[in-house]
Amino acid sequence: MATVLALAALAGGVALVVVGAEVFAEHLEAASRRLGVSAFALALLLAGAEPEELATTVTASLRKAPAIAFGDVIGANVAMCLVALPVGALVAPLPFGRRVRWYALLALPLGVVAAVVVWNGHVGRLAGALLVTLYVAYVAAIWLREREPPALGEVAELTAVDADARPRSRRVGRELALVLAGVAALAIGSIVLVEAIRSISGVESTQTNLSLTLVGFATTLELVVLAWSSARRGVTEAVVAAVVGSFAYNATMSLGAAALVRPLSIADAHLLHGPAVIMLAALVAVIALAVPRRRLGRTGAVALLVAYPVFVAYVALR
Repeated sequence: MATVLALAALAGGVALVVVGAEVFAEHLEAASRRLGVSAFALALLLAGAEPEELATTVTASLRKAPAIAFGDVIGANVAMCLVALPVGALVAPLPFGRRVRWYALLALPLGVVAAVVVWNGHVGRLAGALLVTLYVAYVAAIWLREREPPALGEVAELTAVDADARPRSRRVGRELALVLAGVAALAIGSIVLVEAIRSISGVESTQTNLSLTLVGFATTLELVVLAWSSARRGVTEAVVAAVVGSFAYNATMSLGAAALVRPLSIADAHLLHGPAVIMLAALVAVIALAVPRRRLGRTGAVALLVAYPVFVAYVALR
């Protein structure tokens, strides 16, 4: 009975996280416009460009569940590369033009740094500060090159919707309240999600494996839907860049912020070694399949999708 309740809580936590992210993104542009600030700035101030991951890793850190934080960062990045992008490419070929290539090639060394940092199973506050600084440098490099804020995670939804289509008659209080409600739902959902994993098992190895697969996939659902819906609408390159750029966000900001809140440390560091290598290999595979032809087609998408259940089986059976 306890397991059933834990699974129900897990499903409820996932639902709150996904709904919170959607409400956050849906009303962010209108609130920022009425406040006279950029949507990108307001997103970073309130919940980050990838709020599901940030909320989950920080909550896991606060609740002394570092295995969940480690697993979610690595598992979500694997799911982004092997599920989110391929799902979009099955609907229509995804363009990998200059902007996307720039995001991906910058994200790869950040992923390498993250893998090196987590290799011994410990990320202290100094390492966390380094990761957050690297994220700031990543954003600055893209901003200087593109002359505009980068498209990352939920922020990219703003570029996929015509701002003129949004209602302009609402007051800033209502829009801002809805944005804050989305942030609150993210916070509550992430707490429920982390506590559900902890109640299912107090064993660190089990928490790590569940986070690498179940939690990582669940917190990536928003990007899976984003890639699919953008492909159906003809694909904006900004949205594709958002999925690739979110890899860098998780590897730096999500992990670094969690470590700043409370240093992360697990006893069985070897549980992270294979998945961390697979995380890097997944991004390399995306680059190798998409960059030469400047698009990710259906054949490459199928190959990536097939690799994801192999990853899940590896984590479950090792």
